[in-house]
Amino acid sequence: MVKFKEIRPMLKTTDLWRTIDFYTQILGSMVGCVWPEDNHTFCILEHGDVHVSFYVDTDQREPDPAFTGQLYIGVEDVMGLHARIVDKVKIEWGPEVYHYGRREFAIRDCNGYILSFSEPTDEPPTCHED
Repeated sequence: MVKFKEIRPMLKTTDLWRTIDFYTQILGSMVGCVWPEDNHTFCILEHGDVHVSFYVDTDQREPDPAFTGQLYIGVEDVMGLHARIVDKVKIEWGPEVYHYGRREFAIRDCNGYILSFSEPTDEPPTCHED
């Protein structure tokens, strides 16, 4: 039987260094690699077991960065993360405890991608089911 093991998003950016700065300075990610050495157009950013790659479409074969969804990231201490970044980036929603037993909030990164941060909780919901 085939078993998927992980997913590592590879997202487009128009400014690789602005993206690296956002993820390292705001979210505390580490740079796994930047490539190629002579003309940086690709990077892997890491935070624990989470890896996200970004690339610049130097041939302009694709439209501008766009994503109709969100990257849903499980974290430990979601409120600690919220406290650390609340003054640095606009919070799109939350933090709230939802009826399915998760505390969540979301932001947009410097490319416009929605990042939703979540952790399980036994606390009662703080918002209504839609």
